[in-house]
Amino acid sequence: MSSSIEPTEEERQRHRAIYGITLWGGLANTVLVVLKFLAGIFGHSAAMIADAVHSLSDFLTDIIVLVFVRLSAKPADQEHDYGHGKYETLATTIVGLALLVVGAMIAGEGIDKIIRVIHGEVLPIPGKIALWAALASIVIKEIIYRLTIRVGRKYNSQAVIANAWHHRSDALSSIGPAVGISCAIFFGERWAIMDPIAAVVVSIFIIVAAVKISLEAIKDLMEHSLPKEIREEIETIVAQDPEVSEMHHLRTRRLGSNYAIEMHLRMPGKTTLYTAHQHSMMLEQRLKQRFGTRTHVGIHIEPTKVNGEYEQPEQCPC
Repeated sequence: MSSSIEPTEEERQRHRAIYGITLWGGLANTVLVVLKFLAGIFGHSAAMIADAVHSLSDFLTDIIVLVFVRLSAKPADQEHDYGHGKYETLATTIVGLALLVVGAMIAGEGIDKIIRVIHGEVLPIPGKIALWAALASIVIKEIIYRLTIRVGRKYNSQAVIANAWHHRSDALSSIGPAVGISCAIFFGERWAIMDPIAAVVVSIFIIVAAVKISLEAIKDLMEHSLPKEIREEIETIVAQDPEVSEMHHLRTRRLGSNYAIEMHLRMPGKTTLYTAHQHSMMLEQRLKQRFGTRTHVGIHIEPTKVNGEYEQPEQCPC
């Protein structure tokens, strides 16, 4: 039966930072949803109402991150020997796919408007309240993006990084309405087509970011190995032990924000079981010190081969 491991102060700090920035993002999204809906209704801007729906999707992803990151923080138990880290990866996948859907919707709406304008439809001129709402959204969501991405990178949380990009997608998606509304207000309704054109351009950046986030998360769900530079760093740490003659069968994967590292080590055949155990424990400590206390480390010790064969050491005369 797996024993529960109490979270360290560093892990508690990580959780507090993630919850804090996600709650701030959720608060900002709540304010923006109300602001954009009111601006869209009273400013007669369909683009702003559509942008409000996008902000609403941001709010929903904030909830997903809060719920799944809390689940991923639970220690290992009898049913989850490797802990619950995959919940964070699952949250990243959901946010990435949601971002992809949002990007596709923005592109589809923009292309539809462009086609309608080409066929002679005139887009209405919205009120200035819609322009101010769009500008406020760009500024607020870019600030939230920068704060969120900083926390995500500091604490190595793919879910928070994905959510940060969802915030930025909201900021970018507001550029389209801001451009279209500005052109329509200052240059006349014939320039309102700049709204859907800008929206399509922005949607491309959103889709590219969404695909990148989703693929990274899916690779983790499919037990993809850790990056080459991480594996090389593991090899360097192992090589520092003079008793280890060779490392092979290195296997790595990500468990949410944590790593799982397993390996076979060869040591001289005459090494006592106690000494081999001491070396493996010290190596495990060094790996956890570098990659985090919740890093799963599995080490299999075997004797060094002589001429390609295992050789039994000479018996101690007792």
